[in-house]
Amino acid sequence: MRRFWLDGRNWLCQRWHMRIWDDLYSSRRALAGFVVIGLGWASFSAQMPVVKAQVGVSDGFWGTLVLMGSTGALMAMWLAPLVYRLLGTWAMIAGAAVMAGGFILVGVAQSPVVLGLALFLAAGGSGVADVLANSEVSEAEAETGRSLMNLNHGCFSLIYAMAAVCVGGAREAGFGPVAIFAGTAAAIAVLMIWMKLPDRPEHEDERAEAAGMPYGLVWVGGLVVLAAFLGEAASEGWSALHVERTLGGGPAEGAMGPALLATGMAVGRLGGHIIGAGWPPIRTMVIASCIAGVGLALSGIAPDIPVAYAGFLLGGLGVSVVGPLALGLVGQAVPPRLRLAAISQAAALGYAAFFLGPVMMGYVAEGFGLRVSFYVIATIMFAVAAVLVPLWARLLAGQYPGRHLRS
Repeated sequence: MRRFWLDGRNWLCQRWHMRIWDDLYSSRRALAGFVVIGLGWASFSAQMPVVKAQVGVSDGFWGTLVLMGSTGALMAMWLAPLVYRLLGTWAMIAGAAVMAGGFILVGVAQSPVVLGLALFLAAGGSGVADVLANSEVSEAEAETGRSLMNLNHGCFSLIYAMAAVCVGGAREAGFGPVAIFAGTAAAIAVLMIWMKLPDRPEHEDERAEAAGMPYGLVWVGGLVVLAAFLGEAASEGWSALHVERTLGGGPAEGAMGPALLATGMAVGRLGGHIIGAGWPPIRTMVIASCIAGVGLALSGIAPDIPVAYAGFLLGGLGVSVVGPLALGLVGQAVPPRLRLAAISQAAALGYAAFFLGPVMMGYVAEGFGLRVSFYVIATIMFAVAAVLVPLWARLLAGQYPGRHLRS
């Protein structure tokens, strides 16, 4: 009996390993894009305290700088289909190159103006690469008949966590922002080898993108992504500062904030891909939003660093699956010729969180303290579970009655 159980376990493990490798290969181009984006933003978030001190601005003005810089991401996401038509298969590589250059400029910035320009470039390049990577995952899902969003976003979170820890160690060892961002740019240059996209003629018909687009469904889906990424952006951007300033931690302890958040997200997304692919997506998003709210509230109320770490981990676990599930449903809900345009619009709405989140956190922190800013984001996540996700479920059911959409 024992031998039978061991043989069965080994067979199951081999099957899962082959399945995951097949899924990774099917979405290899998108995966390279997500890894590049994770490396870039982890390097920035884990260095936020030193970069902020380098330009010498207050919490509120820092939030404004991030707002000004990250408008590049929104503009780029809306224009990603145009970038693809202009640059074709090289579009994602171009976005990654602009992002890497922007982050190197962040490292040398000594004034708010230069930092704002650097963040504009970094976020703009990242925005193009992100939309194209998500679209490529959606194409791979359509070709393979398998759900791949959680896997790819989970790998992004895993790389983000590992990179944040490495950056914390580099800071402790005395390396400055220029050296760290230069190392990140070198890694990105290597990964560009795998980022060349296939030629997809259906994306090149600009007039087709405007015909038959279910804008209400796409935009409400984008708001769901916005709310999910708001929790992620607020935490990853301010967790290091919360640990170092509010709770008195050092640089390595501060870097563990975004690292643990990303670890929770990696566990949630990869676990969702392996064991939760058949779960009802709407119900999963409601439960996950509640978990995120509890974790973020715990981070705010934390009396010491270990409790804050637990909150970041739980918050990351909660927000992990909401955004990928929503983007996946948007891609499944439209015809192939509309897929890039639909994901571009939903992603642009959703990724507004990455400049709204820091701005919101900055002004609330300046007026009421960092703890209260975490409470505000937690409240938003509870509102997502109670209002926004159920509303979107009704829109999906009304637009496509009786149609099964993969989770």
